[in-house]
Amino acid sequence: MPLRKIMIIDEDKNSSELLKVHLERENNSVLIVPDPKQWREKFVASNIDLVITDVVFQNTDGWQMCKDIRALSNCPIIISSYKNDIFAKVLGFELGVDDYITKPFDIKEFIARIKAQIRRFTVYNNVKSTQKNKIDFDNLHIDMDSYELIVKSKRISLPPKEMELLFLLASNPNKVYSRNQLLDEVWGFEYYGDSRTVDVHIKRLREKIENISNKWSLKTIWGVGYKFEVPEHTNSAN
Repeated sequence: MPLRKIMIIDEDKNSSELLKVHLERENNSVLIVPDPKQWREKFVASNIDLVITDVVFQNTDGWQMCKDIRALSNCPIIISSYKNDIFAKVLGFELGVDDYITKPFDIKEFIARIKAQIRRFTVYNNVKSTQKNKIDFDNLHIDMDSYELIVKSKRISLPPKEMELLFLLASNPNKVYSRNQLLDEVWGFEYYGDSRTVDVHIKRLREKIENISNKWSLKTIWGVGYKFEVPEHTNSAN
C-alpha cells in the first residue's frame, strides 16, 4: 500500500499518540494537530488523504471545522470523540463525515475502519477515472466528476455522502438496496451502530429532489430499504 498522509486533530495527546504509533506501522505518514485552530494551514500544505478529528474542543467549533474540511476536500473524515449520542453521530454524517467512532476505542477496530475508508476512497477514485460519472433523468442531472447536482436547471449543494448515495441508486434504476447494502457500498464498511444513518441521508435527499418529476422517484421499500424507481426504466445516462 502506498504511503498515506493522515491528519489527527485532537487535544487528547494520549489518543493521538496511540493512533500515530499504530498508523505508522501500517506505512502511513501521520501529522498530529493538537491545536484545532491550526488545522486549515496544515491541511492545505500537506495534501492530506484522511482526517481523524474530535469535535469537542476548548476554543473551536468542531462541527464547523468538519464542515470546512469537507468544503475543501472529499477525503474521508472520521470523528473520534467521547461524545456518544445519536444526535452527534447523525449531525456528523449530515455534515459529510464518513465514520464516527467513540472513545475509548478498540485500536484494532479503529485501524480496520481507517483502512476501509482509505480503500473505499481509493477504489471510488479509480472507478471515477475509468467510468462515466454523469447521469440524467427528467429534471435531474448528477455529475460525480464535479460532485454537482442540477435540479430543474438549478445547482443544488449536497454533502459527498448524499451525492454518492443518490448516484448509486440512480445508477441502478429499480434495484432495491437494503440499508446494510447502502452502508457497505457508500460508506465502505460494515456499520457498527444505527442504520438510521441511511434514513437520515434519504430524508435529506428527498427534501431537495422529491416531486420534481413524475418519471422517477426515490422510493421506500418498507421492511427492506430503498430504490430509485423509474417506471419505464428510460434514462439518458451520458
